[in-house]
Amino acid sequence: MVLLHVLAQLALANRWKLSVAHLNHRLRGVSSNADERLVQRTAKSLKLPVFIRRTGIRGLAKQEGISLEMAARKARHEFLAEIAAHQRIHFIVLAHHADDQVELFFLRLLRGAGAQGLSGMRFASPSPANPRLVLLRPFLSTPKSMLSAHAKQNRVLFREDATNAHLDFQRNRVRHELLPLLRKHYQPAVDRTVSRLLEIIQAEADFVSEAASEWLQGRNNAASPDAGSPVFEKLPIALQRRCIYLQLIGLGIEPDFTLVEELRMYPGRRWPAPARCPRSQFVSRDLAGRVSLSEQPASQFRALSRVLDLAGNGGESVFDGVQIEWNVRPRRTAKFPSRRPGVEEFDALKVGCSVTLRHWQPGDRFQPIGMTSAIKVQDLFVNAKIPRLVRHKLVVATTSAGEIFWVEGLRIGERFKLQKSTKHVLRWRWQRA
Repeated sequence: MVLLHVLAQLALANRWKLSVAHLNHRLRGVSSNADERLVQRTAKSLKLPVFIRRTGIRGLAKQEGISLEMAARKARHEFLAEIAAHQRIHFIVLAHHADDQVELFFLRLLRGAGAQGLSGMRFASPSPANPRLVLLRPFLSTPKSMLSAHAKQNRVLFREDATNAHLDFQRNRVRHELLPLLRKHYQPAVDRTVSRLLEIIQAEADFVSEAASEWLQGRNNAASPDAGSPVFEKLPIALQRRCIYLQLIGLGIEPDFTLVEELRMYPGRRWPAPARCPRSQFVSRDLAGRVSLSEQPASQFRALSRVLDLAGNGGESVFDGVQIEWNVRPRRTAKFPSRRPGVEEFDALKVGCSVTLRHWQPGDRFQPIGMTSAIKVQDLFVNAKIPRLVRHKLVVATTSAGEIFWVEGLRIGERFKLQKSTKHVLRWRWQRA
């Protein structure tokens, strides 16, 4: 709302054409509708055209198998790009501020992002929904406290999203727990330190990306793989990684460190494409450094799957010979359950409202309880001495985001175990017919 008022003042002096767009995510009921009404009233008072859309984000997240946060971001960018294109506007101005940048840095750091991810948001960048449109973030170096002071001084009306205080979301835990702890006990100037670090990382990431783009362009223009460009294997490791990263982005694949390293170190070997790609596709790299997608050859891996809706008190289902019963209930005791054959209990909030039952697929990774990192499910089977023919019959359960939290007959996922903070328990019973 501060951004809107500042732009409205500047638009008069600079003869800018300004339009307002608001996406109602329909996640907070009457509160979301109140947000919408505030935007409409404010745009009307400023005599600006306003475009409103309501979207069911929960349904979109379930349909595409992604988190609510990812679904909301995708829907917002697509909506803004559509309105901008319709109005023949080339710039989309967003209100991300310095606090957002610091929080994003720690979120990505905790997720194990590389330099490209840690470099954070840019003042100007192409829209992910339409690269011909430019996203501008003029407040990116302005702290939230300064924006709040401006709103108070100029009587700018705004609404606070109540979910910003919920500690169920990792971003909120970073904002309300991690950063205050760092400021109090480790580095009072952590915001300034991170901002300075972001400048360094951004410059270095841009340099590596530019060098990787030049190498890829030289390779594509060369008459032979060895002409015009250094051999891929002789490139510095940082350049190898970025060349693979850029090619994966070009193929519509979201890169992660494990996939990039597998492609970098093992040319010619085929790796399962991430979950958002068709399951029949594999990704590989040749000796010349080219990354490509190919079809999955016929194998004994089973493609059966079934989505279970965990909403409500409970239910049951039979999947490929395995009968499964479940129920979700509030946690009534701080005691941890004793181990019983055919019964497991999970943190219901972390599992989510829907799960997918399927069989083990090539490249599946899983972090069993008690382990500090994920391992290949195949290695888990080998260590447990499960025969090859049996492995393909076992059932695994994944969250809507594709993360495995249960493997039939083996340990549960570390991230989904009951903890002191667990409020709702998913009780899971299974029996093979």
